[in-house]
Amino acid sequence: MKRAILVLTLAAMTLTSCGSKKKIAELEAKNKEIQDLLNSATIKLNTCLAERDAMARNLDDLRKTNTDLISTKDNLATLTSKGAATIEKSLESLKEKDLKISRLQDALTRKDSVTLALVTSIKRAVGVNDPDIEVNVEKGVVYISIADKLLFKSGSYQVSDRAKEILGKVAKIVKDKPDFECMVEGHTDNVPIKNPVLQDNWDLSVKRATSIVRILQNDFGIDPKRLVASGRGEYIPLTSNDTAEGRATNRRTRILVLPKIDQFYDMIEKEMKNQTGK
Repeated sequence: MKRAILVLTLAAMTLTSCGSKKKIAELEAKNKEIQDLLNSATIKLNTCLAERDAMARNLDDLRKTNTDLISTKDNLATLTSKGAATIEKSLESLKEKDLKISRLQDALTRKDSVTLALVTSIKRAVGVNDPDIEVNVEKGVVYISIADKLLFKSGSYQVSDRAKEILGKVAKIVKDKPDFECMVEGHTDNVPIKNPVLQDNWDLSVKRATSIVRILQNDFGIDPKRLVASGRGEYIPLTSNDTAEGRATNRRTRILVLPKIDQFYDMIEKEMKNQTGK
């Protein structure tokens, strides 16, 4: 009987031991599964934390960008306002310059018209067919160039009778037009001259100019305030002085007929200074 009980006890213990091992194995398997899940959750958590930190940094960047954009928008609004004002001022400036240019063009047109009328009158009066008398325009100034042989004897500053006839025609035009002035320019060749009265060609050219000016004043009644006498000596030749023909060409007297258009030139100068801001 005892033997039977012992056998049953041993059998029960064996069965119990087998059941415990199986339970432990199951628990270990379950623990491993839970550990794997924990590890996976930890990885995911760390990933989420990293993403959260990145998003936080991005959010800070976005906030800064938003602040910058707001500031830029305000600056753009200011710049746009200033730009509109600048454009408006530029347009006003352009309008003013257009008006100034128009005034300048009107002044120059009037000057050209006066000059053209003067040239026509002089050519008609002195006769354009005389080869020893030339009438032309240079830079808006009318020039009457008279050959030396029509005015003076060689080395002399005494005006000939033929010269007075020509000067009378010029004087009539100038006298009839109070808005004109006359400048007389004497020119010589390069042949030296010296005598008790004349020291050099400077003296000769100036004295020839003053001789003509006196005739215009005394014989033809031109207001002396409208007259200018100047001598250029031998220093502005028209051609070479190496030949007799060349020297004869260079010996000449030029009468510059100058319209009194000071008001035009003053306006032009003023407008130009306004445009350059000086």
